[in-house]
Amino acid sequence: MNQQQHHQVDQTRVAEIRDRFGRARDRVEKACARTGRDPGEVTIVAVTKRHAPVVIASAHAAGIDHVGENYAQEMRDKLAELGPLGSQLTWHFVGRLQRNKVKYVAGHAGLIHAVDSASLAREIARRAAKMQLTQRVLIAVNVGGEEQKGGVSPEDAGALLATIAELDGIEPAGLMTMPPLAASPEDNRGHFRALVALRDRLRTPDRPLAELSMGTTDDFEVAVEEGATLVRIGTAIFGPRPAG
Repeated sequence: MNQQQHHQVDQTRVAEIRDRFGRARDRVEKACARTGRDPGEVTIVAVTKRHAPVVIASAHAAGIDHVGENYAQEMRDKLAELGPLGSQLTWHFVGRLQRNKVKYVAGHAGLIHAVDSASLAREIARRAAKMQLTQRVLIAVNVGGEEQKGGVSPEDAGALLATIAELDGIEPAGLMTMPPLAASPEDNRGHFRALVALRDRLRTPDRPLAELSMGTTDDFEVAVEEGATLVRIGTAIFGPRPAG
C-alpha cells in the first residue's frame, strides 16, 4: 500500500466494511446453495453513491474490488481523488446516464448497467471508439412497467440490442432491471424471473448476454436464487447513505 492509499484508509471503517461485506457474501453463498448455483458466478457490486473517497479506499482495503456509482460527475471526481487506487477497482455505473455525461463514464467504467435508448448507445459507442476500446454495457429493462422509471419495455429490448449490434465500440453483456419498490423481497421474484426469461429469448451463441444485474440490499437473495450474476449492494455493506 503506498503512502497516499495509507493516508486515505480508515482502519476502523475497514474492519466494519470487511465484516458487513463478509455477511453479504455469506448470504449470497447460501442463496446459491439453495438453488445449486456456483457462488463464483455472482459478483457483489458495492454501491458507493454519496460515500466519500475514504470509504472507497477503506472498502478496497477490506477486499472489495467492484464498486458502483450512480452519478457521472461524482464518479469522475472520485476517480480523480483516488488516483492510482481508482484504477485498481472495477467501476460499475449503475444509475441513469444522460448523453451529455457519457464522457465522464465511457472508458472509465468496466460496465455501464443502464443503457435504455439507441441515442445513449450511439453516444457511448462514439466515445469508446474514439478511445479505441469496447465499452461493455447492460440493457436496462423496465420489467415493472413503471412510467417514472427508465429502461426499455421488454417488447423493445430486442430492437435496442439490434441497434447496438451494428455499432463499433460497444458490447451488450446482458440485462439489468430495477423492479418496483416492494413490501417483501418475494414480491420481486416474478420480475426477476421475467428478466431471465427475456434474456433467454434474446440471447444467441454469438451474444450470450451472460450478465444479469438485479437485486439490491432489500432483495438480493431472491435475485441470486433467480439467476443474478451482479447484485448491487450499498446499505448492507456501508450502512445508511450520507444525505446529499
